[in-house]
Amino acid sequence: MLTALLQRGGSGSQINRAGMSMNKTGNVIDNKTPALHAQSTSVQRELQLEFRRQLAQRSDPATAIAGMMAAASACRTLLADRWAATQAQDAMRGAARRVHYLSMEFLIGRALDNAFAALDVPCEQVVAQQAQSVSAEAMLESEADAALGNGGLGRLAACFLDSFATLGLPSFGYGMRYENGMFAQRIQDGCQVEVPDDWMQQGNPWELARHEISYPVGLGGVVERDGGGRRWNPAVRLTAHAYDFIVPGHGTEKVSTLRQWQAESAEPLDLGTFCRGEQLASATHRQQADSLNWVLYPDDSTVAGRELRLKQEYFLVSSSLQDMLARHLRETSDVSTFGRRNAVHLNDTHPALAPAELMRLLLDQHGMTWDDAWRVVRDAVSYTNHTLMPEALETWPVQMLQSLLPRHLEIIYEINLRFLDQVRRKFPADPAMAERVSLIDETGERRVRMASLAIVASRKVNGVSALHSALMVETIFADYAAIWPDRFLNITNGITPRRWLMQANPALSAVIDQHIGRQWRHDLDALAALAGKAGQKKLGQQFQKTRLANKQRLADHIRRELGMTIDPASMFDVQIKRVHEYKRQLLNVLHVIHRYQAIIANPAAHWTPRTVIFAGKAASAYQAAKRVLRVIHNLARVVNSDPRVGDRLRVVFLPNYGVSLAEKIIPAADLSEQLSTAGTEASGTGNMKFALNGALTIGTWDGANIEMAQAIGEENMFVFGLRAADVSKMKELGYDPKLYLEQDHALKRVVDAISGGEFSPGDPRRYHLLVDSLTNRDTFMLMADFRSYVETQGRVDALFDDPAAWTEMALRNVAGMGRFSADRTVREYVNQIWSLPADGAAAS
Repeated sequence: MLTALLQRGGSGSQINRAGMSMNKTGNVIDNKTPALHAQSTSVQRELQLEFRRQLAQRSDPATAIAGMMAAASACRTLLADRWAATQAQDAMRGAARRVHYLSMEFLIGRALDNAFAALDVPCEQVVAQQAQSVSAEAMLESEADAALGNGGLGRLAACFLDSFATLGLPSFGYGMRYENGMFAQRIQDGCQVEVPDDWMQQGNPWELARHEISYPVGLGGVVERDGGGRRWNPAVRLTAHAYDFIVPGHGTEKVSTLRQWQAESAEPLDLGTFCRGEQLASATHRQQADSLNWVLYPDDSTVAGRELRLKQEYFLVSSSLQDMLARHLRETSDVSTFGRRNAVHLNDTHPALAPAELMRLLLDQHGMTWDDAWRVVRDAVSYTNHTLMPEALETWPVQMLQSLLPRHLEIIYEINLRFLDQVRRKFPADPAMAERVSLIDETGERRVRMASLAIVASRKVNGVSALHSALMVETIFADYAAIWPDRFLNITNGITPRRWLMQANPALSAVIDQHIGRQWRHDLDALAALAGKAGQKKLGQQFQKTRLANKQRLADHIRRELGMTIDPASMFDVQIKRVHEYKRQLLNVLHVIHRYQAIIANPAAHWTPRTVIFAGKAASAYQAAKRVLRVIHNLARVVNSDPRVGDRLRVVFLPNYGVSLAEKIIPAADLSEQLSTAGTEASGTGNMKFALNGALTIGTWDGANIEMAQAIGEENMFVFGLRAADVSKMKELGYDPKLYLEQDHALKRVVDAISGGEFSPGDPRRYHLLVDSLTNRDTFMLMADFRSYVETQGRVDALFDDPAAWTEMALRNVAGMGRFSADRTVREYVNQIWSLPADGAAAS
């Protein structure tokens, strides 16, 4: 099965999962074999020739964009051969299952630097030899981020693709080909403005258009009897066209595939209508199809926006499952073995229609009985949950499903009927259990619970950190855990060290190489060897030197983009993530205001200089998050222009946060802000990226912060605030934020400054909704955690004033991050979720 395949290196070669030679015990004994050295030299020659050919066709003299496109085309040409070989090998994989990872988003970022690294070719050398008028840095910077994702959910999926390839795992990622991403963020008068993210304006050299791969996808219509079965007759017919995005492995010739779908209308153009001048009427069906390709996460504040989201989710699921089945039947011709040979993994609830669609395909198109089809579904499907907040669990109105997907609603009803019969038999003393676990929420507007559908259909359901997984079965899914206690498990998230240390921070990577060797590049656990050297003077000085260089690079970027000068010697205090109330950027703001007021009140005191850096997008319809963004900008305007503060405190917001911006910020960060209310953050992966690059964490006992503290030592983090049990208890007893305002005069001064218009001159009521939420509801308990947060920030200041002690702690953070590699995470998915038991039976 899959585990055995990983152990033998994917194709039975003598090269392990990362392209390194192995001794008899499976341990790495060399960094690179002579064969790989020769291969690297050969690849470099081929790349230089192809780059020269591509460049000659594009621009004379070369520009940065022309150089980037030429280099990307050259890399893709070489990687396409590896891609074809990988597909051929995977088709002959024997008993190993192929993994299919369904996700609405894949936050890939730029691909060129990653391709050069995977090909083991120095970008600078190729560019210098073939395009003297272009710098490698300018060429790399000219590539747009692939706007196929938004936040941690999508970045996790991208890290998994990297690990799939590097580990040699037979796999496909499945997503949508969004033409305009979610949106590009602009700031006007402190407010977020959304504009299209036209990331493919220069073309996308990384994708392979698969014109021969397309599938029909229907919407609406009616369900009719068809002999002894049912037949869906859709009213709208679309065609899904495939585009393959190449994701190379490192230290191996394996390549992952991200297959993206683009929608087109299946209806032919009515040429007569068009020629009579009725262009709009003849083009309506095409525009409806095109709308599925435009943006990730359409604004769901309107019915039309919600319908578009549902259409996108079904389009992804249907096209992907048809593709999986077609590939399976080409390889085996026996549809009944689909579940044993294929894992279908749902990354959150967006693809949760997959069980219903797979049942439809097996019942209506392949003529299987219900029991046989359900057995296939239960063998194949697994689900990762990413949230503990009930309001974030996706549901769809029954009426909307009836209108758009009538056959699927029938199937969901049947699944629910059979499931609830089992529940009533198993829990006869708890008649309310059936109502609580039903796939249909009957309170108010009848809605289908997508997380419930995913759980009922899945072999395994996992959370993404130890705390999240524990709370998942204790709270939102407690009833399902009572029914199937063995179905739920934890697999803590991870990140790819290729992107987030080797590529993002090559200077630190080189320092680590010098002191502990290069083994860590292929086995991140080897970083543990740094712990014993963390106090060494030479290592500390080298670390500080790389840190200062990274901070200067970020300072230069801020000066170019914002016209603001910041001091690289100041503490870079960073919070970069999706803007959401539970992530509590506002708590950070409250501390900055407190600090500002304290500096003004006592300017003669010693103040550790800080540059507080924010970045992140708020969802277009999320007004509360947008208010937080605006108060950050208004605060920055006041603080940065106050001569009494000077360089002791600066506030920076960098717009249009994405992977490439993160790659600049994270290596330069001194302090990583992870402020979620305890019990609300599923895991986090930004916390891992910061610590891997030597930033210290100030954070709550939440998500993966806990496991990071256990790995590096809680004494090497700054932990503050309530624990999850405290939060629950306080809410049960009746939480009153006003009590904290009455008891903490510093907190009251901060809130009064906001409500009094100090940061909104001429518009004192601008933030009355924000203040009202804080003082009357405070859902995420900022008031309760404020004092602990401020006091802990005082400890941060004291340590930063001791550079040697700070550096030693930072190096201990790096040393403890080995287990947070995505490679470890994927191996655990293989061992615990994607590999069937030996008898091929699904979980009960």
